[in-house]
Amino acid sequence: MLRNREIQILLVVMCTISVVAAIAASFFSSITLVFVIITAVLLIACSLLFTSWRYREIAKLSGYLRQINSGNYSLDVRDNQEGELSILKNDIYKVTLMLSEHSSLLQQDKIQLTDAISDISHQLKTPLTSMMVMSDLLSDAELPAAKRIEFTHNIRIQLERIEWLVSSLLKLSKIDAGTVPFKKDRIEVKRLIQKALEPVLIPMDIKEQSISIEGEDTVSFIGDLNWTTEALINILKNSVEHTREGGEITVTFEENALFTEIVIADNGKGIAKEDIPYIFKRFYKGKNASEGSIGIGLAMAHSIITSQNGHIEVRSEREKGTQFRIKFYKGTI
Repeated sequence: MLRNREIQILLVVMCTISVVAAIAASFFSSITLVFVIITAVLLIACSLLFTSWRYREIAKLSGYLRQINSGNYSLDVRDNQEGELSILKNDIYKVTLMLSEHSSLLQQDKIQLTDAISDISHQLKTPLTSMMVMSDLLSDAELPAAKRIEFTHNIRIQLERIEWLVSSLLKLSKIDAGTVPFKKDRIEVKRLIQKALEPVLIPMDIKEQSISIEGEDTVSFIGDLNWTTEALINILKNSVEHTREGGEITVTFEENALFTEIVIADNGKGIAKEDIPYIFKRFYKGKNASEGSIGIGLAMAHSIITSQNGHIEVRSEREKGTQFRIKFYKGTI
């Protein structure tokens, strides 16, 4: 403590003032001189004791910070007393809570990253294994031409599946990272639905499914047309896949003072009750999932919609159909 230059200067100043006061007191009487000297000694001693106490408190805080640095966030340094040290302790405690929450989030991110890598590896393993087997068979010079065409076609299908998976994962990662610049244009819902229906019209025609659209032409909301179309395409694909031949898909939309709502419903197989809480989870495949399903389409739709101040929920009953309700709010919720 005494090696601190600031403390040394303080002691020199206090001693100088004490000496000057003692000299001045000696002109009055010896009793005054003794009183001034005793007072000066007591003041200097109190100052040194107080400074020593502050040093010990700061040393405790230093030890506390070292423990935080080592990853121990369980210590509680809060102090409800008045004074700058108490304020400092409380501020350090607040920072500790923030670091603890940040550490928990990082741990969750690590777990999610590990799970995501595991899921991606699992999704890629099957088509890669299949292509390796078929490529080995294609190297056989005696392989019939028909089989060669079949294997080549199958390899192309698997490559397209991998390309779609990688492209979808890149889109999802951009959305999750908040790097997608969503536009804020006024979107006419009728135009949005017509654009989203284009990729699914052929599958619907093959399964002889019907589509009905109900809503006023003036219904609109603020968002990004292309990204929202991507979300609706994935929802419509899900409806087409899980609706039987000759089934019906209905799309209704309306607008009120709070939000614009789009409802996509089908009379298909429905979703099992135990699957509904996880239906928007990445790579999740429910009991009624199709054989080629990867479990990423609805996860992407959820991310796109929620990133545009929207909300999506699903209602379903087995053998009675599924209903997706999408709401785009006009203000922040």
